[in-house]
Amino acid sequence: MTKTIQEEILKLKDEKNAIILAHNYQPKEVQEIADFLGDSLELCIKASEIDDKDLVVFCGVDFMAETAFILNPDKKIVIPTLEAECPMAHMLPEDVLLKAKEEHPDAGVILYVNSIAEAKQHADTLCTSANAVKVAESLPHDKILFGPDKNLGNHVADKLDKEIIHVPSDGHCYVHRLFHVEDVELKREQYPNAEIICHPECDMKVQKACDVVMSTGGMLRHIAESDKEEFVIGTEIDMITRINSEVPGKKLYPLLEGAICKTMKLHTLEKIRDSLINEAPEVTLPKEVADKSRKAVEHMLNASK
Repeated sequence: MTKTIQEEILKLKDEKNAIILAHNYQPKEVQEIADFLGDSLELCIKASEIDDKDLVVFCGVDFMAETAFILNPDKKIVIPTLEAECPMAHMLPEDVLLKAKEEHPDAGVILYVNSIAEAKQHADTLCTSANAVKVAESLPHDKILFGPDKNLGNHVADKLDKEIIHVPSDGHCYVHRLFHVEDVELKREQYPNAEIICHPECDMKVQKACDVVMSTGGMLRHIAESDKEEFVIGTEIDMITRINSEVPGKKLYPLLEGAICKTMKLHTLEKIRDSLINEAPEVTLPKEVADKSRKAVEHMLNASK
């Protein structure tokens, strides 16, 4: 059944001149039919380079599809289900950011790409977990409003001599908040030869307890280039699915078996097929919001080069 639907999707994709972009946290059957897999930064870059496709199917959460629209306002962007909302992105509504800007008029504003477009339009620049430190360095400000992820903000503060003000005060990814130092200690006992890698959305205590902290795209490259054979992976469980498919011969263990992003799993093959057939649900934004947000996205892309 799975293979049959996958074949339907590939046929429709050709007929519609479509491209399927998917995040690393998608399940195996979705990863297999994607034209491009990546982390948030890689997906942003890929979205900015699309010029020969008429339809973009985005298998990720809502803010990712919005970013694809911001970079491609003349293309049709669809997401298999509108229910795939990132809880963290919605922790920073527009009014909360505007109030923080009023309170700190001398601060630069960096928003994690994991934010809604209404907030993005008020940022100086965006960042991802892969380039947050580099982007923060690119701003001349000594004080930075950073949101919505508190742990990524702490990761930046740990690397740079700049004042980071969290907006909101406790924005977080519910999946990465599941990890604790005790999980790291347990895995060290179980796999003494393994290198432990975690994502910067993890609590700072967890980051300090691990050997390496990096984005999901960084994890893939790091493991592919490493002489080590064993790794414990501290992020969403399906990152291991991707690494296993592209870097065979490594032994990978999850830091936590239950690290599952439920919203990422809402894009079933059936919904992807239907989104291709109907070219819906379509993701759009008001022109003013998209234009203002595009400046922040482009600043991030330029700072990442």
